[in-house]
Amino acid sequence: MSAHGGNTFIPLNIAVLTVSDTRTEDNDTSGQALVERLTQAGHKLADKAIVIDDIYQLRAQVSKWIADDSIHAIISTGGTGFTDRDNTPEALTPLFDKAIEGFGEIFRHVSLMEIGTSTIQSRAFGGIANKTVILCVPGSTNACKTAWDKVIKEQLDASHRPCNFVPHLNITTEQCESRG
Repeated sequence: MSAHGGNTFIPLNIAVLTVSDTRTEDNDTSGQALVERLTQAGHKLADKAIVIDDIYQLRAQVSKWIADDSIHAIISTGGTGFTDRDNTPEALTPLFDKAIEGFGEIFRHVSLMEIGTSTIQSRAFGGIANKTVILCVPGSTNACKTAWDKVIKEQLDASHRPCNFVPHLNITTEQCESRG
């Protein structure tokens, strides 16, 4: 039992995608921050990729991971702003079976406390496709840390109550508890 009174922790297989025209494995601090946090939490890094901000290359990479039943979650960093090269929402939302509207709302809410109204320029978003949760956050390292620490970590933890994303993934668990 956890402090929330729920199930025990279930390690998930998580893929990390960095969307960037300039980052490499040597300078991808955002992707590395996500990898460090997910492994420290007890999850497994299923795969990691850096893909240029091209709609079709992004869809190809994420579609490959969505089709892989062993990958439970995908966390994407970058490409969520308003520049001409920021295309992650346009690339990935057509792949979703269901959108997770609250993810972007909650991320911007917690981010507001850190960076003020500049958070309005974040197009963080999420969805579920083929029982894989996909969470997309801005490319800054601090934004990745905020997203993991204040939103993602609990939602990818089967012991978090009253509800988390684990029952919706390709893993056998009990459904969310009633809030009643």
